[in-house]
Amino acid sequence: MTDWRPTASLEAIKARAGLLSTVRAFFAARGVLEVETPQLARHGVSDPHIQCIPVPGHGYLQSSPEYHMKRLLAAGSGPIYQICKAYRDGEAGARHNPEFTMLEWYRPGFDLSALINECLTLFGELFPGAPSRSYRFRDLFSDVTGLDPLTASDSELVTLAESHGAPDGLNKSAAVDYLMATRVEPALPTGQLSVVTDFPGWAAALAETRFDEDGLEVAHRFEIYYRGMELANGYQELTDAAEQSRRFKRDSELRGAQGLSPMAADALLLAALEHGLPACSGVAMGVERLLMAQRYSDQIADVMTFPQHRA
Repeated sequence: MTDWRPTASLEAIKARAGLLSTVRAFFAARGVLEVETPQLARHGVSDPHIQCIPVPGHGYLQSSPEYHMKRLLAAGSGPIYQICKAYRDGEAGARHNPEFTMLEWYRPGFDLSALINECLTLFGELFPGAPSRSYRFRDLFSDVTGLDPLTASDSELVTLAESHGAPDGLNKSAAVDYLMATRVEPALPTGQLSVVTDFPGWAAALAETRFDEDGLEVAHRFEIYYRGMELANGYQELTDAAEQSRRFKRDSELRGAQGLSPMAADALLLAALEHGLPACSGVAMGVERLLMAQRYSDQIADVMTFPQHRA
């Protein structure tokens, strides 16, 4: 017999409502405006790591509100946040569902350290008493694996990844991603909010980059982990339209090389950047991940009413 009931308990459903209430009160107290942007639009993201769900004749379900929120920022919105549905093809499992809820916000005038502090302040309300510690990606990766991700050779990193079960054919960046997910992240203390900064330059996505003290390119990007999960992914946002156009082109080439569906550059985002995106930092969080961390759960179905298999 088909089970029609929600997978989340009534207690979990109430906890979700409480979390969203806390988030909205947090931003209201700080004068951050709640906004709404389209969930269905003509463009999807170009990132080869993220696959949007096409809707023939209409475009794509949005994997993030980022592009539209940046257009609002360029139009003079000031600080903004959004709680919305997001959609990603092929993401289903214990911690993933193709449809999920995202919290995303942008702070004009904030550098990355200010945004990290604001994230930790919010987490102080969601996870009272949790300690925090910051790590540079390069240092953390080296301590756990014995290899410097920025200076080790491609063959050293690929060989190490393969020795830990990675599939054949990885390049350097894919090997680093694999080792980060399978070796480094699990080594972080589960009861600590672990802030990882200064990701490799090749992992910048839509973040600005800089050169570290050794002259190596790193991204103005951070992630925060807690209870074995990535909870936050933040950037000091790229504001250069020409560089954004170059990254769209690079993503297109990578998608082609990987046999992925092409994704046209979003001309509307580029026009907004050309008009002028204010210097800002932004961060995205999965609401279900926050609830899972609050409730010590490792199953996304515990905090969703109707995940994919019952939707």
